[in-house]
Amino acid sequence: MDTTTGELRKVHIFTTTLGFSSLVYAEIFLDEKLPHFITGTVHALSYYGAVPKYLVPDNLRTAVTRHSKDELVLQSAFSDLETFYDTIVLPPPPRKPKGKPTVENHVRFLETHLVEELKKDTYISLEALNAAVKKIVADINQRPFQKKSDIRKSRMNGFEKYDKPRMNQLPGESYTLCDYKYFLKVPDNYHLEYDAHYYSVLYTYKGKPAILKATMTEIRICDEYNRLICRHPRSYRDFPLYITDDNHMPPEHLYYKEVNAHDGAYYRRWASVYGESMVTLIDRILRSSKHEEQAYNSCAGVLHSCKDVPHRLVQEAAEKCVEANACKYSYFKKVLSMVQNNHSSSAINGTGKLPSHTNIRGKEAYK
Repeated sequence: MDTTTGELRKVHIFTTTLGFSSLVYAEIFLDEKLPHFITGTVHALSYYGAVPKYLVPDNLRTAVTRHSKDELVLQSAFSDLETFYDTIVLPPPPRKPKGKPTVENHVRFLETHLVEELKKDTYISLEALNAAVKKIVADINQRPFQKKSDIRKSRMNGFEKYDKPRMNQLPGESYTLCDYKYFLKVPDNYHLEYDAHYYSVLYTYKGKPAILKATMTEIRICDEYNRLICRHPRSYRDFPLYITDDNHMPPEHLYYKEVNAHDGAYYRRWASVYGESMVTLIDRILRSSKHEEQAYNSCAGVLHSCKDVPHRLVQEAAEKCVEANACKYSYFKKVLSMVQNNHSSSAINGTGKLPSHTNIRGKEAYK
C-alpha cells in the first residue's frame, strides 16, 4: 500500500524450485521486466548456494526471444547469465505446462500457502513484504511432508541430501547486472549513444546490429550474436561526450585526428629531424596562412611524404624549395619526386669503375 495515497498496488511473485527436493524460492517485485527477472534468478541461485545443470525458465519474453520447434534464441541478458554461471538454459516447449510440472505445481501450492498467508496483513514497503515472504518460504521448506515414507523428509532436508551434492559450485564473483540497449544499425559515425555519451565501435561494424551493455563502471559492446567486440570505461563527465578508441577509427579519420592534435611547434620539431632547410620550409608554410591552424594539413602532408626517403634527398628537395621561394606542399612533392628520379638515374648510369688504390688488383694479377 502507498502510504501517501492509500492506494493498493499490484505486485508480482518470482518463484523457482528444484527438481527432486522441491525446495522453494520466492521473491516479490513490482513488475516482470528484465532487470527484476535477472535479479530474481541471481538471488535464487545465491539462496541455493549452488547452480543446477539446467535452468528451465518459462517462455516469457524477458528470458526467451524466440522458441519454436526449429530454433531457440535466448534473450541476450539471459544468455550472459547462462555463460556466467556455466549452466544450460532449456525453456520447455511453448504452451505446454507439462514441460515444467514441478514449478507449475508449486505455483498452485504458493497461491494457497504463500499468497493467502500474505493477504492477512497490509504492507507499506516492498522490503517488509519480502521479509514476510522469506519467513513463510523458510517455514514451507522446513515443513515435513505429509507422507511419512517420503525419503526427503522435508524440502530442505531433500535439498541438502540429494540435490545440492549434484549441483555445481557458484562462481567466485558475483554477477553484475547490466543495462541493455539494442541498436538495429551502428551509425555511420560508428559511435553508440548511452546516457548522453557516445562510445566507439570498430568502424567496419557500420550498418550492422549491435548490443550495448552498461554497468556502473563499464560499457561493453557486442555484435548481434552477443559476441564481445570492445569495452570502454563508463564516463560520467560532461566532457568529452565522445569516447573513442583510436583503433576503431578508419585510416582517414585517424589521419585528421593526428593532424588536429598537434600545433606548429610539433611540426617544427618533426622537421628538425631532416635538417635546417626542412625547418625553414615548414616554418614558411606555417606563416603563409592567415591562421597557423590552416597550414597544419600541408605540414603533415609534407612530412608524411618524406617517410622512407633518405634524409639527404629530403634535405636537398627542401633546399630547392626554399631557394625558389616556393614553400608549398604541391611544389615540394614535385621537387622531391624529381630529386629521387635524378638520384636513381645517376646510380644506374654510373661509370662502374673502381677508384684507384694501391691495394686493388686488376686483371693482370691473375695471369
